[in-house]
Amino acid sequence: MINKVILIGNVGQDPEIRYTGDVNNGTKVATLRVATTERYRDRNGNLQEHTEWHSIVAWRNIADVVEKYVKKGTQVYIEGRLRSRSWDDQNGNKRYITEIQADTLQLLGRKPEGQQQGGYQQSGYQQGGYQQPSQQGYQQAQPYQQPGVQQPAYQQPVQQPQAKPAVEDMPDDDLPF
Repeated sequence: MINKVILIGNVGQDPEIRYTGDVNNGTKVATLRVATTERYRDRNGNLQEHTEWHSIVAWRNIADVVEKYVKKGTQVYIEGRLRSRSWDDQNGNKRYITEIQADTLQLLGRKPEGQQQGGYQQSGYQQGGYQQPSQQGYQQAQPYQQPGVQQPAYQQPVQQPQAKPAVEDMPDDDLPF
């Protein structure tokens, strides 16, 4: 079975840092909300936008990174697992939530002013953010590109259908049916 979530989004509010038990002996846990936005055109050609909010839970070393470097507006890359849990609220009603348990966190976008580049690589955290964005956008490696023809990064190469041999060119014992 596979339970894997990959998100790139923006943090909607400053993360909340807590400890299980006391501050000295407890385990650090960070909770944050990340927004992902999908843009598409409807049947009439109008641009539509749908924003989805995700609850993220980060433990131990990843929580340390969140506490030091993540704030409202930070763009993050998160890999993790879906977890559902329930609890009883103040009125005795059963409540449910689905969260993403972060296994990997990468800071994306530009480094905020005044912060130094190094010193934040932790176990369970992969450094990779704070790089200058490419002026030409994200490009996927293309397996083949015709000489002299430049394809935009968002366009996948067109697969040419394989030419099928004509039935009359095949020997009688190699008919395709």
